[in-house]
Amino acid sequence: MGIFSGKNKKKAEAEKGPHVVLQIKGMHCASCGLLIDDELEEIPGVRSAHTDVRSGRSTIRLEDGAEVDTDALVAAVQRAGDYTARPAE
Repeated sequence: MGIFSGKNKKKAEAEKGPHVVLQIKGMHCASCGLLIDDELEEIPGVRSAHTDVRSGRSTIRLEDGAEVDTDALVAAVQRAGDYTARPAE
């Protein structure tokens, strides 16, 4: 599940491996995070996506050795709804 409960947040933070973090604007509720996670997880090479609506960030875990273009991740976020995304600083 993409929405962080205390248990899910600890699990997501414990995951290791390559990842990308996106800053996302336009989310209003928990359903926004779930929609974004679903779109991101459809991309080949993405192992999991965990979107935290409160922080406005999505952590995308990649399969080992996968090369996923950041533009593809941003496009997936935009397909999920009226959201904007960019790599987090």
